[in-house]
Amino acid sequence: MSGQHRDGDDKIRPSSAGSGGEVDSAATTLLASAASSKASSFDHQDRKYADIELERFDARERKRWKTASDEVEDGAHDGGEEVGEDQHLLAHETAILNEVPGAAETARLDGEQPPPPAPVEEKRQQVTWSSLPKKSQLAILTLARLSEPLTQTSLQAYMFYQLKSFHAPGTAPPSDATVASQVGILAAAFTGAQFMTAIMWGRLADSEMFGRKRVILIGLLGTCIGSLGFGFSGSFATAVFWRAVGGMLNGNMGVMRTMISEMVKEKKFQSRAFLLLPMTFNIGVIVGPLLGGLLADPVGSFPGTFGPGGSIGGERGVWWLMKWPYALPNVVSAVFLFCSALGVTLGLEETLESLKDRPDYGLRFSRWILRSVFRCRPKQDYSALAEGEAGADDVELNTPNRQLRKPAPRRKLPLRRIWTPNVLFTLLAHGLLAMHVGTFNSLWFVFLSTPRYTPGSDNNDGDSKTLHLPPGYHPHAPFTFTGGLALPPRSIGTALAILGVIGISLQLLLYPRLSFRLGTITSFRCSLLIFPLAYSLTPYIAAIPSTRAAPGPASGFLVWVGITVVLFFQVSARTFALPSTAILVNNSSPHPSVLGTVHGIAQSVSSATRTVGPVAVSWLYGVGLDRGVVGMAWWAMAGAAVVGAMAAWWVREGDGHEIWLEGEREEAEGKG
Repeated sequence: MSGQHRDGDDKIRPSSAGSGGEVDSAATTLLASAASSKASSFDHQDRKYADIELERFDARERKRWKTASDEVEDGAHDGGEEVGEDQHLLAHETAILNEVPGAAETARLDGEQPPPPAPVEEKRQQVTWSSLPKKSQLAILTLARLSEPLTQTSLQAYMFYQLKSFHAPGTAPPSDATVASQVGILAAAFTGAQFMTAIMWGRLADSEMFGRKRVILIGLLGTCIGSLGFGFSGSFATAVFWRAVGGMLNGNMGVMRTMISEMVKEKKFQSRAFLLLPMTFNIGVIVGPLLGGLLADPVGSFPGTFGPGGSIGGERGVWWLMKWPYALPNVVSAVFLFCSALGVTLGLEETLESLKDRPDYGLRFSRWILRSVFRCRPKQDYSALAEGEAGADDVELNTPNRQLRKPAPRRKLPLRRIWTPNVLFTLLAHGLLAMHVGTFNSLWFVFLSTPRYTPGSDNNDGDSKTLHLPPGYHPHAPFTFTGGLALPPRSIGTALAILGVIGISLQLLLYPRLSFRLGTITSFRCSLLIFPLAYSLTPYIAAIPSTRAAPGPASGFLVWVGITVVLFFQVSARTFALPSTAILVNNSSPHPSVLGTVHGIAQSVSSATRTVGPVAVSWLYGVGLDRGVVGMAWWAMAGAAVVGAMAAWWVREGDGHEIWLEGEREEAEGKG
């Protein structure tokens, strides 16, 4: 056989003669040596021979490089055709070594250092909605989130008038200042109950007893019960009780953010994934107020349909709608919540790592329906294994005596170690943001419902449609003026829907591109500077000339332009601030094992500030109305927004794993 010879033990060795076979012979030896280095049967004699062969190959390689270098210098003036041929051979041999990592590693001598890797420039590419992973699971979670703002925002269209109706027959309705305070108390009842229970729900979401999915189901069903109870309330105390029940059973916001972070683990997708929850909120802001304004007091709004003698009401009218005029929007909201809970039961997968293998009877039932009724088979999802994982557990490549290792027990960071400086600063900025944003949502519709200022009237007769004024009141610019817009529920629904339309437009068109360029922390800090401007301008809408005289509702092109401008500033800031703060809270978690707990703490902090904020500012709003300065509460909110913007400068973006427990670094390096 040409180019080969046999030794005493019948092993074929390549011949060193001939330049044409040097590359193939050496590469074959390298590949065999690299592959056999993993096997336990590779003997000492073969290793020694392979080392000798590699040293020869390396010596020839250095000589060839030196020869090529000399020829390049000598042939620089006469074309250098032979140099090109040698360089081609050298490039071919180098390519062989580069394509076979094992050969390249084995080819190095003991005393040589590996060449530094060529720098790879990673071009940051903007992701699209279609590139998001786990789209079906994100869709279910988004629909579950949508049902809650539908319920909350539909209340705002008629809550002012529902509270006005809470009075005994023959007695005067509560004053505007009293109603403003009651609105703050109702908001505080919901958020205060959340504050008391949010950390508990976060801990339960991290536990193997409940998990993420069960906590979300409890939240949806609890909000459903609270909504029904509020709609059929006949007094202010009853309404407060049912709002507290709905808040006490709802810890969903933090748990949903936790699930999104576990579904979408790559940071490049987080800006869009965490945008889904604020986006659904804006959709709820569009649909909820319109729905609430349309369905509130249907007997009064549509007497020919629901009233006595109506097409549906019959001779006496729909009795339960006459007794509880604001129950219908809450019944519709409860239906949405129940359907969302059903969708979560049948379609949402558990994301808590320790519970992924637990049987889920809701998913099994839905898959059985797909197979039996719709003749559909669930799609199989495949994902690439990380480098180094392929073959680690391959049965065919491992010896039969190898024992499968049990997964290591999940380590959990103690609660006392959660409170890192970055977590504390992030929670502070998050709480201040939630305070003035939540207060705006509750105070905005009260301002729209407040009676307009009527010159020459002080409303001493207690008429609920006329604004009460202090004795001898005379307005003068720029701060002493009073009154709202006196809009009815339908117009309030339209004004609130404008807020949602602006928000969803900015989130789809502007936020992804601008946030991609600025980054999370810069977007967060810049957006907080817009809130003080929006709050400072809000009360001046009441001073815009209206085409309709007071005490009628404010109307006209200029009024609606003023409403749109103020909402544009507020929603623009909120569009960038809310997704950014969700990402910052998520990444501030010091350890993955307490991610749900951190989100629960964040929801508890935001609930606490949203409890204090509406109560304090609504009380201040009532004081302002009594003194003839409607902007007092709004300017106080602007001051709180300035403090929040200052607090954001101490926040930094973490990586979600600031603290490493014992043995985790070794495990991570072993996997890497």
